Amino acid sequence: MKTARRFNKEELLKVDEAVKVSEEIVNNFYKMSSGQWLKNRYDIKTAKDLVPHECVDGPFAQVVKYEGRKKDVSLGSSLFSLYKVCLQDYAILSTVEKKEDLSLEPFLLYILTHELVHVVRFSKFKQRYENKNEADVTLDEERKVHQLTHIILKPVLVPGLSEVFEFYKDWHREPVI
Repeated sequence: MKTARRFNKEELLKVDEAVKVSEEIVNNFYKMSSGQWLKNRYDIKTAKDLVPHECVDGPFAQVVKYEGRKKDVSLGSSLFSLYKVCLQDYAILSTVEKKEDLSLEPFLLYILTHELVHVVRFSKFKQRYENKNEADVTLDEERKVHQLTHIILKPVLVPGLSEVFEFYKDWHREPVI
């Protein structure tokens, strides 16, 4: 596992901005009220805040499910699912460095939108979370999430997004939704 390169301060600002935009557009797409939005049911972390089992080779991010419990409540009925979006800094940064036509901001926007679509699908039970990491998610589910990500982002006017769509073109070519 290569962990040498992590987001620097400037790149973390870009991550933060991409988080804000992706949350807004995914929320708008699913037409969720502020009460329905999953703000307290997921967290987004970069490599510096990940524990070893949350770091993986290959994917740009993964969603890991944890069971949470309200403080000072011991009853099982107080359990809830907490999803952690684990960004893989090295994979993201090395891909942007290798692919000259990819820019970090639109690439992050796509990745984060994609992961939030997973979180919404898991929490709305449109897809069961049975896997230990995203590498185990079925190919069919990945294709559906890529297609939804493309549909959500297509009307968004962000410089460099068309190059990101080109990068992911094989994932949203055939309709399976």
